[in-house]
Amino acid sequence: MVRRDFISWHSRRTALFLPASVGRLTTGHSIIRTMPPPRLNAAPGRPSPTLPRRLFGRWWRRQSPAQQDRFATLGPLVSVLLFLAAIIAAFWYLRNEEFEREQESVKRDTEIAQQQIRLRLIENQEQLVRIARELVTRAIDQDEFLGQAASFTRERPEINHLFWIAANRTRRAAHSAVSFHPETGISGDEFSASLPKEGKASEPEVAFLAARTLRQPVYTRPFTDTYGAPVVQVHIPLIDRSAFSGTLVAEYSVEALLRYFVPREVSNRHSVTLLDAQEQVLASTVTPMPGQKVRPASIVHDVPVAPAGDGLILRGQGYRTSIGLISNTLFWMVAALSVLTVWMLLGTWRHMGRRLQMQSALVSEANFRRAMENSMLTGMRAMDMEGRITYVNPAFCAMTGFSEAELIGRQPPFPHWPPDRYEENNRLFQQELQGRSPAGGIEVKVMRKDGTLFDARMYVSPLIDPKGQQTGWMTSMTNITEAKRIRDQLSASHERFTTVLEGLDAAVSVLSVQQGELLFANRSYRLWFGAEAQGHALLAGDDPGLPSLREHDDAVDSFGGLPAQELTEAGSDPREVYIEPLKKWFDVRSRYLQWTDGRLAQMLIATDITARRAAEALAASQAEKAQVTSRLVTMGEMASSVAHELNQPLTAIANYCNGIVTRVKNDAIEKADLIAALDKTSRQAQRAGQIIHRIRNFVKKSEPQRQPSQAKTIVEDAVELASIELRRRNVSIHTYVAQRLPTLMVDPILIEQVVLNLIKNAAEAIDAGHMPPSRRNIELRVVPRHTPEEGGVIEFSVTDMGPGIKDDVISRLYEAFFSTKAEGLGIGLSLCRSIIESHRGRIRAQNLYNGASVVGCSFTFTLPVETTRTEASSTTNSAVTS
Repeated sequence: MVRRDFISWHSRRTALFLPASVGRLTTGHSIIRTMPPPRLNAAPGRPSPTLPRRLFGRWWRRQSPAQQDRFATLGPLVSVLLFLAAIIAAFWYLRNEEFEREQESVKRDTEIAQQQIRLRLIENQEQLVRIARELVTRAIDQDEFLGQAASFTRERPEINHLFWIAANRTRRAAHSAVSFHPETGISGDEFSASLPKEGKASEPEVAFLAARTLRQPVYTRPFTDTYGAPVVQVHIPLIDRSAFSGTLVAEYSVEALLRYFVPREVSNRHSVTLLDAQEQVLASTVTPMPGQKVRPASIVHDVPVAPAGDGLILRGQGYRTSIGLISNTLFWMVAALSVLTVWMLLGTWRHMGRRLQMQSALVSEANFRRAMENSMLTGMRAMDMEGRITYVNPAFCAMTGFSEAELIGRQPPFPHWPPDRYEENNRLFQQELQGRSPAGGIEVKVMRKDGTLFDARMYVSPLIDPKGQQTGWMTSMTNITEAKRIRDQLSASHERFTTVLEGLDAAVSVLSVQQGELLFANRSYRLWFGAEAQGHALLAGDDPGLPSLREHDDAVDSFGGLPAQELTEAGSDPREVYIEPLKKWFDVRSRYLQWTDGRLAQMLIATDITARRAAEALAASQAEKAQVTSRLVTMGEMASSVAHELNQPLTAIANYCNGIVTRVKNDAIEKADLIAALDKTSRQAQRAGQIIHRIRNFVKKSEPQRQPSQAKTIVEDAVELASIELRRRNVSIHTYVAQRLPTLMVDPILIEQVVLNLIKNAAEAIDAGHMPPSRRNIELRVVPRHTPEEGGVIEFSVTDMGPGIKDDVISRLYEAFFSTKAEGLGIGLSLCRSIIESHRGRIRAQNLYNGASVVGCSFTFTLPVETTRTEASSTTNSAVTS
């Protein structure tokens, strides 16, 4: 009933506004039309509609009834708002026009006052120039000047004083129109502020200097005289035959200029003020009340007072006399009536909106439900209690390829059932009608209209009407062909991945960090450690980067608050772990990862390296033997020198013994001489023993053992062993060891072997090159260094002044069994490089050049330290010569 009344009311309203228009009202799927009445021919002589009216009528007929109602309501509302805007604009225009008139009046009055003051100043300047000319031509003397000054100031009340100033700034004559009689003149220093003084930065002094320089009248900026009154001076230069002889100074009272030369009608209308350059008020036509704050003027116009320059400004001020919009009663009355009209129109619009709400709600609801059904990707099918299809959505039709007409009303067997699955589908259909379909849905094969099949999953739920009674069954169907294909691919990929992990020779295990539960273990892990987490703990060992596996404590979480992403991105360095029960060595690599259920887990990959460790041990044993062999070869090469060195103390011992025996037989020796001879013999024997002890310690076989060592001790022992060879080859050595070097963790015998080998090679190069005596020396330096690549290191360098090394030889220096010596074995430098690199150091060789000539060679090797370099001071040992 409400719908019918609304339609009839809307039709009448449409006909009222536009009789020839067509109105349409859509509700659900029905359309109600109001046909236009027949168009009558226009009466003869009746004017035809104009073009704007025809265009407006055509546009109006194209609008829907709801839009026509909205426009009809908005028309009066817009009219009222435009009327209110017009009233506000009119008030604003009148107020601005009055303000502009007042502003123009202030400007005009200010310029009138400026013109009056300007003309007066120019007239006075001309008279002062005439008096100055008479003073220069000596047409008048001092008395006559005072008479003319009195007459001049009597007619010009704005001038306070007249001064005749000489070129040396002395006052020759002066007249005051303020306090003294013209005949008496001025005496005393009470007007010193108005006179120029040399060296004083006062306004009179500045104007005096300017007049002397420019040779034309100069005005000062406003300043205060002795009594604190603002004044302005004009200095007229006195030029006597092109020579400056002084100035004629007239002092104006700023307050008098404003009082006498601002017209009364101007001062009655506006406030006029004289300001200085800093906008300080010097004089004003309006005196403010004491203690009251002066309200700033809304209209201000400034003009300079010419010819006084920019130091004096004339300002006119005006105030608005009209009231504002907010204080206008008429404006508020119009605004109140307009607001009331707008409120009534809005109320009418809202009432009409509520009447249209039912129709729009019905149309929107129907369209929304239809849009939902059409946009769903899931196929929907409704059946009654007997299994007859009563509804299908477009998605169901698109999946099966059958139209809505081909499906609605059909009973089993349905056209989308595959022919070879009728029995199975019928069983599932009966199960569906009985309400026994599983909640997780059923997976079926569906046939399209073209005969192709696809996999689908169907969910069945009862269809309940608004009264709560079941009227049928609602079935939703989803195409799972792609999802099933992906699932099969994932299963195959997982199987391949598991096969690869199971076939690895390395043990792979994943352990939950919080619970200590073994989440995964491959075949190799189970073969060595079984299915327990204890093997993971043995592989983790005591590495600080790996968590210790102990009984989990719920009260303590060592990883609480740590981001899982940061832990999974971080790994640890490989470690070598020895498992005692298996008698095996493993290379263990670890990494944190996030398990499939979100838990933080640790993965270990352990590779059996027992065979590699055995090979490394064998290689180390061979290297140790090579080191001992190298030392024996070195001592073999030095055998003749060692024999010569031992021959000296042994010969001395034999000589001492023979001499003692001879003198004892002849009873020609005293006890003291005998004791002295025996002491010398003992010292020579000790010397021979020390030589043999050093050689024995150097060549004896021992296990490499790193221990805290001092670089100075290593250098001293190596130089002492090499001194025999150096003396034999007539080569001197200079050593430089920095003080307070950090302690080295090295094998001192191996490092001593490297230093000795480098010194011996340098001596052999000098001797083989037949170097002159000036180049038969070696320098050994030990200093701390710090480099970005190695950090803190101790640098050992052995520098000789021999013939150097050929370029093609430098690249092969460290090759095993390569030697430039005819009798060399080629293992010395190769072994030195192995020793240094085993200590995590570096060794290098380079030639020394003087221009294009080679003047020597330098071998340098570094040993790392963990302490920072201390301040080094050097000491140089005395040269050891043969």
